[in-house]
Amino acid sequence: MKIAVVGTGFAGRTLAGGLAELGHQVVIGTRDVAQTLARTKPDVMGNVAYPVWAQTHGHIGLAPFAEAAEGADFFVNATSGAHSVEALTAAGARNLAGKVLLDVSNPLDFQNGFPPNLFVKDTDSLGEQIQRAFPEARVVKSLNTMVGNLFVTPKAVADGDTTVWVSGDDAEAKRTVTELLTQFGWSDVIDLGGIATARATEMMVQVRLLTMTSIGTPMFNFKIAR
Repeated sequence: MKIAVVGTGFAGRTLAGGLAELGHQVVIGTRDVAQTLARTKPDVMGNVAYPVWAQTHGHIGLAPFAEAAEGADFFVNATSGAHSVEALTAAGARNLAGKVLLDVSNPLDFQNGFPPNLFVKDTDSLGEQIQRAFPEARVVKSLNTMVGNLFVTPKAVADGDTTVWVSGDDAEAKRTVTELLTQFGWSDVIDLGGIATARATEMMVQVRLLTMTSIGTPMFNFKIAR
């Protein structure tokens, strides 16, 4: 597939790299290509600047949001949740229409420090907001309950015996995402139902961040024991 990954941060790069390894043609979308390529310092999480990462991922393209989205068969939203709708708007509603949109973002609000609040929860979710903003897109929420390192390498903890969830209104879109997850090595994929169920998985992020602080590592995941 031709895949557009919206977002140049660690999550976007991780998914772009993993999808390219599966044989997909991947382009990363950014607001300003020149600005992205001019970065030299690591980000606030210590991840290397995009140009450093790109030196070993030359097969992955970089383009403005709309150019990356044009002609793509599949989309990934890996932007900061507060800017997701804005970035996808720049990618173009016409480019998203009818396409599967995997959303891995969370509605984090760090204005009051750590742990962050959620700027939407309980009666709505970021996944639903994206679906409402782009009604012709086929939004699937997934992979937002774990650290980005595990997106494409689930066997990095517990030999991959952990759980990932999918939420979305389109059954076929969820099957497409589930197939990709399976190719990455995920064996326990739980379909929660419609996109409204993203409310639950988005709220799990606070448990994850507090657990990370308590045990001193982000390298863990949830498991539904049956």
